[in-house]
Amino acid sequence: MSSLYSRNKDLSSRSRKSLSDSPPSSPSPSTKTFRQDRASSRSDSSGVEASSDRLAARTSTYTRRENRLASLNKTEDDSASKDYKKLYEDALAENEKLKSRLENSKQELSKIRSQLDKVTQKQDRISERSTVFESEKREKEALGKRVSNMEEELKVLTELKSDNQRLNDENGALIRVISKLSK
Repeated sequence: MSSLYSRNKDLSSRSRKSLSDSPPSSPSPSTKTFRQDRASSRSDSSGVEASSDRLAARTSTYTRRENRLASLNKTEDDSASKDYKKLYEDALAENEKLKSRLENSKQELSKIRSQLDKVTQKQDRISERSTVFESEKREKEALGKRVSNMEEELKVLTELKSDNQRLNDENGALIRVISKLSK
């Protein structure tokens, strides 16, 4: 027993040195088990009884730990399912809001399209009127030119008629003069 004690003492002094040389960290599960084994071997004198007690202690520790984790997971599952339900309800509410906004946007879009169609039709009518107006204006200008040309021709024609009448009168006078002279 004393040899076991001295060997444990040597191991513990070595592990302390190596632990003090290394940076602090959380002990690994094997280190924890080693420490528990050392502590239980110091306190117990009988090997068989100590190992069965250690096994029972470890088993009860593990089962308690598992029970705690299971209860934590169960409450997390309950809260998670409630959270999922709340999230689902929030998502549904958000979807409804978005659907109503989409419907409003569609209605607004149809109103704007109808207004745009009306404006386009109005512009088409205006452009048609303007083209008709421009063609009528061109026709009026053409007719005005024709009227002015005809008026000029009429003036020339009246001048020609007056000249023709004067020439006819002169011709008649000359014929009378010639006829008097020839008698």
